[in-house]
Amino acid sequence: MYLLCGLIGAFLGARQAKKRNGSRADVAQYAAGYGIFFALIGLLVTVLLDRSVI
Repeated sequence: MYLLCGLIGAFLGARQAKKRNGSRADVAQYAAGYGIFFALIGLLVTVLLDRSVI
């Protein structure tokens, strides 16, 4: 689940940087930042769901 969230975050970050007319480095940095953030959120949700089910 966190991998999927990371990919979605990377896509959203790249789209945000392109929307702001960023260079390739900006697009890569936004994609990495959003990807890491969304992956951490996905990991947190996964852990919370795992703990609450058992």
